[in-house]
Amino acid sequence: MATAEHAQGSFPVDPLHQFVVQKIVPLQIGGIDVSFTNASLWMIITGLLVIGFTVFGISKKALVPGRFQAAAEMLHDFVVDMVRDSAGHDAMRFFPFVFTLFMFILFANLVGLNPYGFSVTSHIIVTFMLAIVVFIGVTLTGIYLHGFKFFGLFVPQGVPALLLPLVVMIEVISYISRPISHSVRLFANMLAGHITLEVFAGFVLSFGAMGAAGWLGAILPLAMIVALVALELLVAALQAYVFAILTCMYLRDALHPQH
Repeated sequence: MATAEHAQGSFPVDPLHQFVVQKIVPLQIGGIDVSFTNASLWMIITGLLVIGFTVFGISKKALVPGRFQAAAEMLHDFVVDMVRDSAGHDAMRFFPFVFTLFMFILFANLVGLNPYGFSVTSHIIVTFMLAIVVFIGVTLTGIYLHGFKFFGLFVPQGVPALLLPLVVMIEVISYISRPISHSVRLFANMLAGHITLEVFAGFVLSFGAMGAAGWLGAILPLAMIVALVALELLVAALQAYVFAILTCMYLRDALHPQH
């Protein structure tokens, strides 16, 4: 009968191996590595899936919508309500940006749950770049619309003059740290979920290598995997929502810095 050590050797399980970025097309320009990687490939696949889903969903425009059209319209209306309720009616000009952001993150999270997929949102560089685009875009929008009055965002009304320097410093630090908290929240949740699934999958393989008795022991971790997959589906949608609604809240600050 195989031992646990033999099972480990036969089924090597490395929870971090799924996050390794591998070069598909090595390329350097001016000494800078700009290789096309598996992460690049899966971001393109995610983008194509989003485009395909939305285009196919709205192409027929049937009076009685089918499944794809109903799903596309539901997601569209969901983001419309999110932008309007969180940032105000005048923020609807930014709806295409928020909708694209929400759909990309949602599909990237779901694609990452595929056994043969790659979770790009489990990489901090991807989530940070998304967050920094939001941060820079919101800041430039606020300055463009309000000029120097935008910086009134850092000066809360009604604060005693003695405490004002301290409060302003706290507000500035809080504002600058937005990209960090915005990106780490998504990255950490997706990373932890995938590692947990991999660990329990390793338990199933290890128990399974022990024979019939081992398969009895594998029932519990297998049941945990099923439960975790269901939870991860919820987390995938929830994290896309959180990222998008925080973007809406930041847009509200840019549009109404005095509120």
